[in-house]
Amino acid sequence: MRRSDVILSIGLLALAVGLSPAVSFDGTKTPEGAPVAVPLPGAGLGPNVGINATPLAAVPVAPLAVSPRVPAMEAFRSGTQALRQGKADQAVAELEYAAEQGIPGAMWKLGRMYADGDGVLVNKARAYDYFKRLTVMYGDDSAGTPYAPYVSKAFVNLGLYYYDGIPGAVSADPVRAREAYRYAASYFGDAEAQFYLGRMYLIGDGGPKNPKEAARWLSLSAEKGEARAQALLGEMLFKGREVPRQAARGLFWLIVAKDGAGADEAWISDVYMAALAQANENDRALAHKYLEDWLKRRP
Repeated sequence: MRRSDVILSIGLLALAVGLSPAVSFDGTKTPEGAPVAVPLPGAGLGPNVGINATPLAAVPVAPLAVSPRVPAMEAFRSGTQALRQGKADQAVAELEYAAEQGIPGAMWKLGRMYADGDGVLVNKARAYDYFKRLTVMYGDDSAGTPYAPYVSKAFVNLGLYYYDGIPGAVSADPVRAREAYRYAASYFGDAEAQFYLGRMYLIGDGGPKNPKEAARWLSLSAEKGEARAQALLGEMLFKGREVPRQAARGLFWLIVAKDGAGADEAWISDVYMAALAQANENDRALAHKYLEDWLKRRP
């Protein structure tokens, strides 16, 4: 089961009280083991370098109906409440105002609205612009700030857009996708980014193939409960795919992944069932021992 939605909801409550000042970096390590000094993707360049993104100013929107005297955080709170009440026009106006004043939660919320079609028409180019603005403004702030989950997930969304591209706006570029994932994975420790990065290392997408790095990133993600990482790591270990075979440990991860998979992830159950059919009794017994130990460690 994913925790990102829960974390982001908690972040919304924190932002409603007010933004905390940035604190010193918490000492997270880079993949190579040195103190984190991961360069912000596109640092020192324009926000849309190498792509043809539609500037926000070029996308027609209704005039804002928010008095400039309204505090930005009040507009943010009012906008999120209006969205919950189904008042999409009011929500967009107030969130737009809050975003223009630099409120990270407002940028994130607008990005998700346009990405998902939540109260507005789907507009991936506009969603991209909000996510990009959020990462440019706050991407090098401390990973311990209340708004860090928004920034981290904005990098993940940018990675998805870079990978697939947005017709007429963003060219598909797996190299930039890998950069965005790596930043969120290493600086923010984002489990979803770690999964995508591990998968790219495994297949050699966006850069050299590196099964060892793939397994390491997938392990970090799997330990945080990302079911897709658990399944991919489990398959690697069970089959000995690019790594020494550990059938029991691989089956263990597949059991955990199956239990945490979403409704749209039927492939995880298929991989688990295939492995279970091939496993011998010793593999199954040891896998369940690993599972018992795992459950004891969980909060």
